[in-house]
Amino acid sequence: MTTFVAWHKKNIEWWKKKLNVSNYGIAWIAFVKGLIIGLLIYHFFL
Repeated sequence: MTTFVAWHKKNIEWWKKKLNVSNYGIAWIAFVKGLIIGLLIYHFFL
């Protein structure tokens, strides 16, 4: 489990540098992504 956590932290840092955003920006990106995916699931499957 610790190797997954280390991999995930490294991956998040890579995306932060690539997109030039802060932790706050990453949180907003994750929120919007979840909202879009949730709306698509709701629209097509419910």
